[in-house]
Amino acid sequence: MSIINKTIISVILIFFPFSLMAEEVKKVGKFKDWETMVLTKSDGIVCFAQSKPVLQSPKTNKRDSRLFVTFRPNEKIVDEISLTAGYEFNKQNSITAKSGKFKYKFDISQENFAWIADNKVEKKMIRTMKKGSRIMVSGYNSSGSQTIDHYSLLGFTKAYNEAKKSCS
Repeated sequence: MSIINKTIISVILIFFPFSLMAEEVKKVGKFKDWETMVLTKSDGIVCFAQSKPVLQSPKTNKRDSRLFVTFRPNEKIVDEISLTAGYEFNKQNSITAKSGKFKYKFDISQENFAWIADNKVEKKMIRTMKKGSRIMVSGYNSSGSQTIDHYSLLGFTKAYNEAKKSCS
């Protein structure tokens, strides 16, 4: 083996593990219909609880939807609620979450993600999610068609607490 090949292999073996460690997602726990994940990045950690819908409407349109509650300690962000419906949101229609008599509006949408702008509203929604059994998220795609994702809240409190603890 030539000296150049040995050098290239040595460089790959030395630096490859570090490039893998630069950003790593680790599942911390599964709590019924929710799970807790920790993303380790070069600039800090991000902890979040997430869930997939248990029911989607329309049924013919399979999408990769998720509901998140995120903690970013390096950015001083706590209780950030976000979601993706698996498509780009229509800017003309509201994105809402409803559980029992409580309804929450997502103020910000960018591409296929949406957020609530007010942390006080996020904290209220988290209290609702801790007490509820299901939350329905309604959104509209770029053609104006409505979708509704039903999320189970079984395991939410434990997943939320674990995400919060993992980032404190």
